[in-house]
Amino acid sequence: MRDPLNKTITTIPPSGIRKFFDIVNEMKDAISLGVGEPDFDTPWHVREEGIYSLEKGRTFYTSNAGLKELKVEIHNYLQRKCNVTYDSNTEIMVTVGGSEAIDLAMRAMLDPGDEVLIPQPSYVAYPPCVVLAGGVPVVIELDEKDEFRLTPEKLLEKITPKTKILVLPFPNNPTGAVMRREDLEKIAAIVEEKDLFVVSDEIYAELTYGDEAHVSIASLPGMRERTVLINGFSKAYAMTGWRLGYACAPAAILKQMLKIHQYAIMCAPTTSQYAAVEAMRNGDEDVKNMREAYDQRRRYLIHAFAEMGLDCFEPLGAFYMFPSIKRFGMTSEEFATRLLQEEKVAVVPGTAFGDCGEGFLRVSYAYSLKSLKEALGRIERFVNRLDGKE
Repeated sequence: MRDPLNKTITTIPPSGIRKFFDIVNEMKDAISLGVGEPDFDTPWHVREEGIYSLEKGRTFYTSNAGLKELKVEIHNYLQRKCNVTYDSNTEIMVTVGGSEAIDLAMRAMLDPGDEVLIPQPSYVAYPPCVVLAGGVPVVIELDEKDEFRLTPEKLLEKITPKTKILVLPFPNNPTGAVMRREDLEKIAAIVEEKDLFVVSDEIYAELTYGDEAHVSIASLPGMRERTVLINGFSKAYAMTGWRLGYACAPAAILKQMLKIHQYAIMCAPTTSQYAAVEAMRNGDEDVKNMREAYDQRRRYLIHAFAEMGLDCFEPLGAFYMFPSIKRFGMTSEEFATRLLQEEKVAVVPGTAFGDCGEGFLRVSYAYSLKSLKEALGRIERFVNRLDGKE
């Protein structure tokens, strides 16, 4: 029989995040710190709006780009929060999660052989989306000494005549790193000089800690027309299962993204869109409360890791820690596997997010303090055993 499979698809590995999650689901009394999903329920008033939309029989297709009311709210939100303005009719579209928006941007912008710069460690979907679009992923390895920020020097090293897009994955999954305004200004200058475009994944924008708020590169002079801004509702509003994101871009780019979305998806879920309108109109206090809870957990983990001698830079975004386990002389995979087998705690090896994640673990703190304290106690016991203290 002829091989029925596409050769490109068969070369793409499955997500390294899911492996340990699948194992822990079958393990009694195990604790998972591996999945990047809020432990909060979607705020009740948002759920209620979704229920109300069903009761009113709003089960029809929306326009391909999304509900007009939602696109207007996205416009208002970005203007208010990020100081950047998009036309709700021609420059904003609603997608099935932020992941679809990433895929659409790559497919709409890349010709075969175009190179895409991807800072790593970072979200697992970027390289496969580039490959599926016919592009060539080019990894920029970030360093802990730079707090996993993208530096101008590292960016310039990787640019070639074939480079077309730079992915900016900040606040970052898995490291929790952020890019401040002064960092982005240096990157923006290079992007303009080299005539590049940016896909800015800002799904964790609301989960930024410390005194400085998140800054979108699209808000900097000259960058709006070069940027596809991607965001969504999963992380900030605890709406993972609603599967809703959005993309904002110059009309010429968005028109082509919308064409792909039209044929592949039709439109994002109608019920989710009505709920999202409510989230954007009246959800600021919910976001604030969840962010404060994450920040409390973040500070607890920083202290706990320091107490057990695990080196970890202070992350200022998302809800992940990225501690180093290099001193144990084990690979990330080995450490994570033994921790799961011996103490029933699941974390994700840093290598799931790129080869330069070797020697690190991703630990999510999107879990209750009670679960975190129990898990950290088990991790400390494991570390003490490795250090010969037990």
